[in-house]
Amino acid sequence: MSKELDHLLKQTSEWLRGVGPASDIVMSSRIRLARNLEKLPFATRANDESQAEVLRIVREGAKKAMSFQQSLVLNMSDLDEVDRLFLVERHLISRDHASFPDHRAVVIGHGEALSVMVNEEDHLRIQALQSGLNLRDAWGMIDTIDDELSEVLPFAYSTDWGYLTCCLTNTGTGMRASVMCHLPALVINKQINKVLHAISKLGLTARGLYGEGTEALGNFFQISNQVALGRTEEELVESIERILKQVVEHEQSAREALMTNNRLQLEDRIWRAYGILSHAQTISSNETLDLLSALRLGVDLGLMKQVDRASVNELLIGSQPAHLQKLQGSKLSTEERDAKRAALIRRRLGAHE
Repeated sequence: MSKELDHLLKQTSEWLRGVGPASDIVMSSRIRLARNLEKLPFATRANDESQAEVLRIVREGAKKAMSFQQSLVLNMSDLDEVDRLFLVERHLISRDHASFPDHRAVVIGHGEALSVMVNEEDHLRIQALQSGLNLRDAWGMIDTIDDELSEVLPFAYSTDWGYLTCCLTNTGTGMRASVMCHLPALVINKQINKVLHAISKLGLTARGLYGEGTEALGNFFQISNQVALGRTEEELVESIERILKQVVEHEQSAREALMTNNRLQLEDRIWRAYGILSHAQTISSNETLDLLSALRLGVDLGLMKQVDRASVNELLIGSQPAHLQKLQGSKLSTEERDAKRAALIRRRLGAHE
């Protein structure tokens, strides 16, 4: 396992801080920009030689960008499977980027708020992450780094179509904006499908905790735009924020209804979760997500004083398989991970008592 990643274990990612607008419901806001270099084949036509050239050019360009002066640059092929999964769990790279490491890299800015995947679906996937419903600040950050990189990298651009990308849905601005929402009350009240159906009609899509191809475990939903063509970046941000504020209002109303009509059952759910997490000797990743979801709901409703939101957020990621193995410094079997996960959670929750 790479020692270069060890310092990330000791710091809190920007999106886990539990602050910002509507942070009781919206964990994080993320904006990604898809960019490709002109005169070099896109991923669908790339060979090893062209991918190596993209990697070389982007690494050199990133060194010249002010926003990445204190960055960590990692070649995926230098990392083992655990290290790559660790970066997925921290939302710094995609599962696809981790699965095919050859000629791929990631540039990680200070505090993990900015990062760039190199040679994923596009030559560059630039990312900005902020805590809470904060797409505007994320856009401001990524707009700055996009300008810095465009001064040193020749991006493929068409005056008719905008930025050219591998996937047609990204063509235009190349922007994908998303928010990570915690919607347990809508799930408990069986209103979640109605809300997700409504946002799909408005051009948004919902995925799981780790994006495309993942299920919504622990009542966490990643909601993002489906098309980037025909609108400016500012229009997309404004539209998504407006829709997400309505989702937040629906979740708030569902929480109020639970507090008014089913408070005893709600408190029972929250305290049972706390009891299991505080005493379990072995626990799976999926069960942990479900129980931490209930615990987080209790914290956000003021029913659980024993722990704070940031600590629950950190446990959500720190209890994931690769994080546990990084903390241990060695690979663990499923049974060993389940035991280490339970011990970690007992220790962290015990520190708050």
